[in-house]
Amino acid sequence: MARNTDITTGILYVAATPIGNLEDITLRCLRILAEVDLIAAEDTRHTRKLLTHFEISTPLISYYREKETERSIQLIKRLINGESIALVSDAGTPGISDPGAILVAHAHKAGIKVVPLSGASALTTALSAAGIINPHFLFLGFAPSKKSQRRALLTSLIDAPWPLVFYESPRRIEGLLTDILKILGDRKGFWGRELTKAYEELQKASISELLSHASSKTNRGEFVLVIEPGTAIKAEGENLQELLVWYRDNTTLSLKDVSRKLAA
Repeated sequence: MARNTDITTGILYVAATPIGNLEDITLRCLRILAEVDLIAAEDTRHTRKLLTHFEISTPLISYYREKETERSIQLIKRLINGESIALVSDAGTPGISDPGAILVAHAHKAGIKVVPLSGASALTTALSAAGIINPHFLFLGFAPSKKSQRRALLTSLIDAPWPLVFYESPRRIEGLLTDILKILGDRKGFWGRELTKAYEELQKASISELLSHASSKTNRGEFVLVIEPGTAIKAEGENLQELLVWYRDNTTLSLKDVSRKLAA
């Protein structure tokens, strides 16, 4: 693909790339990737394969989470000097549980034009296939890796009236489902794994069934997990002691989790 240098410069393009199937890339994204002066990529090795597939030779520079702030300053200087830059993550939309938000924030602050290139997102791809009849949802990205922090987060969400959406890695999916079952109960759920790829898997079942399925095999590929809201139940009690007794008798929460909830 020939590179066109006769374009407006000094623009930061936030470019969504495929989450698995390369056919999902947009024509507009391909054009911009070929036209910009530089592509800032979460992993240059990963993005180079994408560019090679589409015969794009634009230079690459790494932009990963550990160097986000430092690299953002460098890239803003280049944008101010008139260069156009496309920001990409390994898959999907930059800034959505991936590096990118810091650079975009710096660009706005510096008065640099930011142009989003819409495209693939694991979040919306999973939700579209989940069949959740609710116009609202709460996206939480990756749950904390520390069990205590993860359980504290889930405890704070017990009464949330919306579907909850998490990203999770294959090695941590069992731990997350176990905590969800214990704290939120056996709600209806859905997961999308390896979305748009050859071994794509969609499962709509209860949390206990999803946990059993995850425990029965070696999991590969990242998950998007959707949890439907529970039935709202009002705790009964006129003082702390009565509330503690009510939660003990009517939920599966531990005393520690109940204390966190009542203190929130």
